[in-house]
Amino acid sequence: MVSIDKPGAAPAGASAAWHAQAVPTAPSATARAQPVPTAAQTVRLINRRPGRHWALALAVLPFVLLLVLYSVASEIRRAENPRDKLLPAPATVVETAWRLATVPERRSGKVLLWTDTGISLARLGTGLAIAAALGLGFGIAIGLFPYVSTVAGPLTGALAMIPPLAVLPILFLALGLGETSKIALIVIGITPVIIRDLAARTAEIPREQIVKAETLGASSLAIALRVALPQAMPRLILALRLALGPALLFLIAAEAIASEAGLGYRIFLVRRYLAMDVILVYVVWITLLALTTDRLLAMSSRLLFPWAAPARPAP
Repeated sequence: MVSIDKPGAAPAGASAAWHAQAVPTAPSATARAQPVPTAAQTVRLINRRPGRHWALALAVLPFVLLLVLYSVASEIRRAENPRDKLLPAPATVVETAWRLATVPERRSGKVLLWTDTGISLARLGTGLAIAAALGLGFGIAIGLFPYVSTVAGPLTGALAMIPPLAVLPILFLALGLGETSKIALIVIGITPVIIRDLAARTAEIPREQIVKAETLGASSLAIALRVALPQAMPRLILALRLALGPALLFLIAAEAIASEAGLGYRIFLVRRYLAMDVILVYVVWITLLALTTDRLLAMSSRLLFPWAAPARPAP
């Protein structure tokens, strides 16, 4: 008698391997979550990423090109006029940097570069700390409490639109020419922006988190401290990184107008003598200080709040 197999049934004498091949297996969750790019997608420039060594080389390349361009321009100007001061030779700039960093000034006996750096960093750090504290407190309050947002939101938006340098004469008249007016300019210049940024971040907190905290009996203060504050701290560090450039601008402006020491004061003091070698040294040094501060803030954010760091794309 001839037997008729049912659809999908194994033929007579088939081994267990046939069942393994015939029964389809569902793809794993990992395979579904991480699709493999096709060859066409890999070729596209948007999907190609440099390796570690290439990334380092490409990052250094623009600085090398700028140095070469400056050296060529300096040689051309000094070939036409050997006494030209506008673009001093790179070797002259390096010698000036070494002298400013090692040789004390005859009149005061202090090393100018380190003295000016310490004074300016103290002003900058104080201004950033005050702005961070005010921005964190008011930002969370505006983003979390509707009544506070109604009252302080429009005022913060209006203050953020005022050019800080426009109120510098008012600060000098009201607070004098001392340290207070310089620090106040930094605070006034960056605090409203930090407040608006943190308020927007706090307002983005899912309502479900607040409702759950209320269900567990948390008060408004507890919600602000236990729910909003941890999520606002990484954004605060990012806001400080973005505000670092404007803060340095306000600091240099205040020191240039009314100060007896500081990085900005020194730059505007030597400009009357066309000491471009000193100016270039201070400009490069300010840039290095800003880059170092930015990197330190980024590292502190990754160390203190690793859960807030964006995921790195796969190579």
